[in-house]
Formats: sequence, C-alpha cells, structure tokens
Amino acid sequence: MRWVQSACFQEVHGEGTQGELMLGDARGDFSPWAGQAACVYLDPPFMTGEEFRMRMRVGEKGWETGREALILPAFNDRFFSKTDYLAFLRPALENAKMLLKSTGSFFLHLDSRMSAHARILCDEIFGESNFMNEIIWAYQTGGRTMKRFSRKHDVILFYRMSRSQYFDITAVPLPRSENRSNHMRRCVDENGRSYRTIQSGGKTYVYYDDDPVYPGDVWTDVSHLQQKDPQRTGYDTQKPLALLTRIILSTTQKGDLVADLFGGSGTTAVAAAQSGRRFLSNDAGLLSLAVSRKRLLHTEMKVTAPCGAPGASMQAEFEPGIAFHDVRLLDYQTPEECQVTGLDAVDQWSVGFYRDQTFFEQASTGRRKQCPALEDMLQLPQLRGVPAILISDVYGNRSLWIQEEEA
Repeated sequence: MRWVQSACFQEVHGEGTQGELMLGDARGDFSPWAGQAACVYLDPPFMTGEEFRMRMRVGEKGWETGREALILPAFNDRFFSKTDYLAFLRPALENAKMLLKSTGSFFLHLDSRMSAHARILCDEIFGESNFMNEIIWAYQTGGRTMKRFSRKHDVILFYRMSRSQYFDITAVPLPRSENRSNHMRRCVDENGRSYRTIQSGGKTYVYYDDDPVYPGDVWTDVSHLQQKDPQRTGYDTQKPLALLTRIILSTTQKGDLVADLFGGSGTTAVAAAQSGRRFLSNDAGLLSLAVSRKRLLHTEMKVTAPCGAPGASMQAEFEPGIAFHDVRLLDYQTPEECQVTGLDAVDQWSVGFYRDQTFFEQASTGRRKQCPALEDMLQLPQLRGVPAILISDVYGNRSLWIQEEEA
C-alpha cells in the first residue's frame, strides 16, 4: 500500500454540526444560510495601509521557546482610497444583513479611520432607526505619542435587524466596583441589605450593593491580549475571547447561529462553541483557516476548503488492528519553494476516512504552547471508507493522502 495525494473539498469532524469553517471571500455567496444567524460580527481590515502577519512557531522547539518561527503574510489592509474601501465593505455588510433573522443583531468592529464612513453605510443598509450603540472598546496597550492624545480605543457599531431583536444584558453582568458608588449615601434596609442612594432631577435612585451591574457602551474591562497571553495564536489583530463572549451572550441563546465573515484567528467561532452556540466562520486566508481549525480541533464541525499541496510528499506507517488501526506519521516534505521540511513543518495532522471527496476525521493532533510535540501515532477505528491522512503544515498548505494499492 502507498499514500497518494487526493482531491478533498470538505472535512467532517464528529457526528454533529456545531459549526462550519470556510475558506472564501466575505463578499461571496452565503445564501444557504440566509435568515439563520442570530448574530453577525464583522472584524474587517481597518484601512491601516499595512500588511499583517502571522508568527508561526516551527517544530517542538519553536513551540517550547518561541525562538524558531516563520513570519508569514496573513492579510493585506491596503486600499487605494476610502471609496475603494467602502466598495469592498458594502457587499460584506449586505451579506451580514442577508444572514440575519428578524430577531438578530449585527456588530461591525473598526477604529477611528473608517468608523464614521462605515456608520453612514450601515445606516443605509440596516436602517438608521436600527442603530443601537457605538461601543467604545478602550485599552492601554500599544504605542504612545507626544504629538496628540494616544489612540487607545476601537469602535464597534451595533445594529438590530428589527424591533423584535433578542437582547439580554443580564447575561453579561459585571463585578461591582466599590469606587463607583463612594459618592453616594450608604444605607441599610430593614432586611440588612446595604444600598446607596442619589438624588437627581427631584427623584431618589436606590442601588443595592449586591445587585448586579451591567456594561454600558464604553468597555474598559476587556484588555487586549498581552504578548504572553495563553490565548495568543501568533495571528495579527487577534481579538480576546472575553470581547466576543460578551457580544454573543447578550444577543443570542443556546443553539443559535453566530456568523463571522472575516474569521481571522477564529475567536468568534471559539467563543460561540464555548457558549453552546453554533458558528459559521469564513476567511479568505489559508493561515486563518489553519489557526481556526486547530483551535477547534475537538469540536463537531465541518471545514469547507480544498486540499492540495503540489510538490509535497509524505510517508506514514499503517498497522492494521482488530478494533483500531495504528497510523504513524514518519516524514513530511513541503513543496520545493518552502524552507522548513520534515516533521517540524507539520503544524497539525489528522486520520480518518475518505468518501466522495470528503474527509471524515477520527483523530487529530496539533502543536500548542501547552503541548509543543505532535503525537506521531494516531488510532483509526475500523469503519467503512478509505484510510486517509490530512496534513496542515506551517505555511498553511493543506494536503490529503489516501491509501492506494501498489501496482
């Protein structure tokens, strides 16, 4: 038996369909999901004029120390003009509206460069009366300047689809801060509960100390990811899980679909999965797909993306068993133009079965900070189908290998 590359356009992980990762343009055709999403979050390019990167660690040593890594292009954020940028953004916004059901919510994450222009465009598409909030996400990280006040916030535009929007702020309570109520008069009621009062406009407002508090439209309690944060994937512009979790919990219910058409590092999909929601995460970049897939390796999902790495080669050992087959990865060689070769070039690999140009995953392993070494042997249960191996290398190349009888 030998292993040969084969065409593959979809992966199936597990029995259920908690979500789907897709490789594609945010302006493409998403009509199969029309009217199904409870929340759509878009984090598009900001028109910074930069090209963003991914720092991909290489091999076991690279994941242990962080010293051995490749700096690879992730996405281009260069546009000729504001007109070109808005022409790029419009079809993605129209897709977001098409995806949403009548009770749905939409979030557009930008910064000061284009948020004002984008708000006018969103007013046109979603309706000015459906604008809910301009959320300010303020943070302390980043550079500082003496020429102006340092720019330390992003803008998240929040729209509803209709008046029947689902929104539950009680799902995202905040810890109460004592210093927020120090200026109020402190009292104790007949049941021993502490409360504070303040008078305004001839009315007395009562705030019990043990009542929950909820976020306003300025979010200062969610920090940017620090350099050594365990969430970090190496993908530029990665957002923290806490930010997306707040958005998802407040606007969706368990089992609802959350969509992100600029999926990036997969944070929206991860937050949705961890919150018991379904996800649809799409991005045009292979590295985005690779990092998102690895973060969700043990999630029941589909991955819709082609496989093919011309010039790559792979060696694996297949040992038949009674209930399980042992599959051991022995070697992998990247396409000729790539510098890293051997098993150090493998970022994640899976075993499964191949049917109808679809890979049905059964076991997977991927490099992480917590586990820098790949498992070199995976077990494949005896099921019907052609044994197959799917490899995602450090460059984002995806290749599927199936067993074939030698002539």
